[in-house]
Amino acid sequence: MADIWWKAHPHDLHRLTDRVSSVYVERCHVDRDENAVVIVNKLETVRVPAAMVATMLLGPGTRATHAAIALLADSGTTVSWVGEQGVRMYASGLGPSRGAGLLHRQAWLVTRPKERLQVARAMYGMRFPGEDVSAKSMQQLRGREGSRIRKLYQAHSQRTGVPWNGREYKPGDAFAAGDDLNRMLSAANAALYGICHAVIVGLGASPGLGFVHTGSATSFVMDIADLYKAEYTIPLAFDLTKQNLTKERDARLAMRDRIAETRLLGRIVDDIKTLLNPEGVEFPEDEVNELWDEKRGSVPGGTNWENNADLIPPSMGQDNIAIIGPEFDTPPPDRR
Repeated sequence: MADIWWKAHPHDLHRLTDRVSSVYVERCHVDRDENAVVIVNKLETVRVPAAMVATMLLGPGTRATHAAIALLADSGTTVSWVGEQGVRMYASGLGPSRGAGLLHRQAWLVTRPKERLQVARAMYGMRFPGEDVSAKSMQQLRGREGSRIRKLYQAHSQRTGVPWNGREYKPGDAFAAGDDLNRMLSAANAALYGICHAVIVGLGASPGLGFVHTGSATSFVMDIADLYKAEYTIPLAFDLTKQNLTKERDARLAMRDRIAETRLLGRIVDDIKTLLNPEGVEFPEDEVNELWDEKRGSVPGGTNWENNADLIPPSMGQDNIAIIGPEFDTPPPDRR
C-alpha cells in the first residue's frame, strides 16, 4: 500500500459513492497532517485524504490521535474499532457531516410491508442461486431455508466425519453451550457478525432495522451475516473441529484469514447497496456539501471546477484498502 499518496482539497466532502469503501488499519499510528490522515508504521508512511474514505476500521495495535479522529468526523468518515480483519466490532463513531440518504432508504423499505417483503425475498434469493423466490411467502422462505441448512449440516458432517447432533447455543455467551462443533459455530458466527456490523455502521445504515430479523438492536447485522454462513462459518466449524482446533481463538483467527483471503468486506458493501436498492435505482446518498448555482439550482461541492484532473476518480469508490504494519518484533528492512 505504499503507493497511496493522495491529497484532497481542505474542504472536500464527497458522496459516499465516490469514496474508497474502507481502509483497514492494523499495527499503525494514525495522525493528521493538514487535510490528510497519516498512517505510520515501521515500514512506511501512508497519506489518506479523509474526505475520500467511507469508513476507517482501526484494528489491533493501532493508536489514533484526537486530531485524526476529529478530521475523520468532520469529513463524514465512520470510524470503527474492530478486531483483527474486522472480526470483532467494539465501538464506532460518525461525525455530523455524513448524509442520511441510506438510512432513510432503509427505514422507508422496512416500514412498508410490500417493500420489506421484496428485500427479504432478495436476501433469500441470494442464498438460493438459480431459484425463483419472487412469489414465496415468509413462512415458505423460512421453511426452505431450514431445509437447506439441515442438509448443509449433514453434508459437512459426512464430508469431515464430525458428528452433527443439532444446533445448540446460549444467548449472551455464545461459546459456552453445546459440543465442540456447536461452540465453534458460535465463535465463527460471532466473528462474522463483527465484520457485518462494522460494514453496516460504516455505510451509515442502521444495525437495528432488519428485514428478516426484528426486535434486536442488531437485527440487520443478523440479516446480512446469514447471507454468508453457508459459505464461511459452517464449513469452517466442521473443518476446525475435525482438526481438534476447538478454542474460540482458533475460530476467530481462521475467520480472520478467510475474510482477508476472499475480500469479504467489499462483497458485504456491494450486497448491502444492492439489497437496499432492489429496483436498481441509484445508490441514495444526500449531498451534504452543495454550491448554489443561479442556472442549475445547485452543483456538487468539494469539486475543483477549474481542473478536475486532480480529483480521485469515482471508480475508486469500490476499493477496500488494508494498511497493516509489521509484527512488532520484525526488524525494518534494509533500504540501502
